[in-house]
Amino acid sequence: MQFTKMATWLLADDPTAAANFYAEHFGFTVAADIGWYVSLTHPSGSTIDFVQRDHESVQTRFRRPTGGVGLAFLVEDAAAEEERLRAAGVPIALPLVDEPWGQRRFQVEAPAGEMVEVLQVVAPDPEWMAANGF
Repeated sequence: MQFTKMATWLLADDPTAAANFYAEHFGFTVAADIGWYVSLTHPSGSTIDFVQRDHESVQTRFRRPTGGVGLAFLVEDAAAEEERLRAAGVPIALPLVDEPWGQRRFQVEAPAGEMVEVLQVVAPDPEWMAANGF
C-alpha cells in the first residue's frame, strides 16, 4: 500500500476538551473544531484528530472507551517537561524514570483515556544492552 500521510484520530466523549489538553500542554493548535470533530496540528508536522465517540460517523461497535492507545512525544529534556506539566497540574501516571535501553521517560493520562509518553533518548546501559542481544 502506498499512502501520502498517516493520521491519528481518537474517539472522545468531549472532543473539544480532549483537544484543548493537547493545545494547552503540548503546543498543538486547533485547525478545525466543528463540535463533534476537532483537528489539531503541531509545528513538528504531527496531527491528532478527535471524533465524538457517539457520532453517527462512528460505527456502534467502535464507540467503546479509549484504551490501549499510547502517543509518544520525543523531547530534548524529559525532566524539564515533567516538571512543567506537574506544575500545570497534569497528573503524572508514571513518574520520570531512566530505562536501561536508553530512554528517560514519564507518562500522563489524557482526557480521552489515552496514555501520553514523553521521552528523551539517553545513553543506554552497556551491560543491559549486551545481556539483551544488542
